[in-house]
Amino acid sequence: MAKKVVASLQKAGKSLTKVIKMVKSEKTGAYMFKQGMVPNEKVQEFLSKK
Repeated sequence: MAKKVVASLQKAGKSLTKVIKMVKSEKTGAYMFKQGMVPNEKVQEFLSKK
């Protein structure tokens, strides 16, 4: 099934990047990971958000 997902992303015509960001929780102090599929132009915007 993963091959179908990758093939559909390549056909979309947009270059996407999987971004994983480590964020510290204010309540518990533990670290969490936020991830998302972002167009290449928006990677820096995604990483700069808190």
